[in-house]
Amino acid sequence: MSPVVIVGSGMASYSLAREFRKLDKETALLIVTADDGSVYSKPMLSNALTKEKTAQQLVNATAEQMEDQLNAEIRNFKRVTAIDSEAHTISIGGEVICYSKLVLALGAEPFRPNFEGDVGAILSVNDLADYDRFRRQIEGKEQIAIIGGGLIGCEFANDLANAGFQVSVIDRNPRPLSYLMPEVIGRNLNLALQRWGVEWHKQDEVSRIDHHADGFELLLQSGFKVRADVVLSAIGLRSRTQLAAQAGLVIDRGIVVDSYLQSSVEDIYALGDCAEVKGAVLPFVMPLMIGARALAKTLAGTKTVVEYPAMPVALKTPAYPVSVLPPVAGIEGEWQIEQTSDAIKALFLDSEGQLRGFALSGTAVKQTTVLAKEI
Repeated sequence: MSPVVIVGSGMASYSLAREFRKLDKETALLIVTADDGSVYSKPMLSNALTKEKTAQQLVNATAEQMEDQLNAEIRNFKRVTAIDSEAHTISIGGEVICYSKLVLALGAEPFRPNFEGDVGAILSVNDLADYDRFRRQIEGKEQIAIIGGGLIGCEFANDLANAGFQVSVIDRNPRPLSYLMPEVIGRNLNLALQRWGVEWHKQDEVSRIDHHADGFELLLQSGFKVRADVVLSAIGLRSRTQLAAQAGLVIDRGIVVDSYLQSSVEDIYALGDCAEVKGAVLPFVMPLMIGARALAKTLAGTKTVVEYPAMPVALKTPAYPVSVLPPVAGIEGEWQIEQTSDAIKALFLDSEGQLRGFALSGTAVKQTTVLAKEI
């Protein structure tokens, strides 16, 4: 029988492989990955400096070790170049491999800035190799500019400031994470990071970047100039869909899948940051783990719908702890805010008074689990 094939070796891939092996220890399992296949926790990348971790120290297991643990074959440094859904095959260069079920766990890639100048010198951190390159380039440097004040931008700003760097954040929005939570919490997060030395350039954007011998100069649309030794882009991610599109799968913001995580083509599934489930791409750990458990059962012979509970997100910003579960887009309602000297509790209630979301800061983050269960 042809193997179950998983393309990718990130958290989605290995989580699925582990769950599948709990249910089926014998079916051949093949993992194909363009990188070295090391196991690491991607969320750790945005606070690894504070923990004084090098890229190698973040590795929990090598591809060879995972082959033994999973009773699987792992082809690392190999790129799938084509999928033939009718023949049930993938191509790795000139080699053709049959599959019984195919799972695309391709992840996402950073958006590339499109302003003028030396954009090729801008770094992003989306995987272990990126982090290793970033870590090497900031050695001996002082000033780091971060483009983007979203979740990842805030976490890196906090981590870099804590590690002693001078950090500047350029963001088009009036406050951090304005799309996720009410103004008061975003404003307080902004102020807390400023107290840690982070300089904010709000409601502003980079129009040009120039790379000189002594570093970078970023010209903002306001006319202000920011100097930096290293520039990090944190303006967001987009699902990797090229391979799926070439194979004729339905693509929107991600690879469109149904409630079983199956794509528009039979026996091809998608999981993690590359998948679009019920119109949403969910680039977080919890939906990935829940999806992996459900899909493992389906691959093992028991079709299982993936059902997501309320899934709050905790920011790794020690300067100002925040936990947030934003309301689903389109729900009408309003925020009700309770504020004390050490906490803010913001509840989003719909027109019928039902709890549909929340944002917590300070000591109020301890209520995250209880509130999530109410939604």
